[in-house]
Amino acid sequence: MIYNTDSAAKIAESLLQIKAIKLNNKEPFTWASGLKSPIYCDNRVALSYPKIRTYIRQQIVEAIEDKFGQVDVIAGVATAGIPQAALVAAALGLPLVYVRSSEKKHGMTNKIEGVINEGQSVVVIEDLVSTGKSSLNAVDALKDAGASVKGMVAIFTYGLQKAEDNFENANCQLVTLSDYDVLVNIATENEYISNNDLLSLMDWRKDPQAWSDARK
Repeated sequence: MIYNTDSAAKIAESLLQIKAIKLNNKEPFTWASGLKSPIYCDNRVALSYPKIRTYIRQQIVEAIEDKFGQVDVIAGVATAGIPQAALVAAALGLPLVYVRSSEKKHGMTNKIEGVINEGQSVVVIEDLVSTGKSSLNAVDALKDAGASVKGMVAIFTYGLQKAEDNFENANCQLVTLSDYDVLVNIATENEYISNNDLLSLMDWRKDPQAWSDARK
């Protein structure tokens, strides 16, 4: 679910302008999973642009207040979700925790860093959602700690069907500030991509694995 269609377009355009999102059909990017993709998203770049960073933070704050109401704790997903979660927690005057991808191998072997008590309500902040696997891993960790997870707010999602299915199966509401469809529309309107590029981008979204296999 996109929080606000007007702000979604503004955020997509800003991320394209600062090259936080890159599009390249001819020389695809390789994700950590090995999957080849015509799009690469690194919203951490926005942290270096105060006006954009502040706008994103405020949109997350408004989304939380509008969609989830009062919450006790803000949680960031390591690592890219942590900076935005910290900004949001500060703006709301709420406690902050963050969730590691796996438990530490030393010390207290924590997976959740910070203090969270059983029964506290939490909204999770994520930078980017692809399949949703790592994001929902954080949700599961918070639930295992006894927290009541109201949902997640992410800056951007690729809108893959697999992610939608994963969030539905996990019974976790996902609210995003912008998404793939909005991005592609903005990129086309502002001539970041050609019509041929647009067709390729849409083919990728329909079946990322097949698109990737055809380019290996």
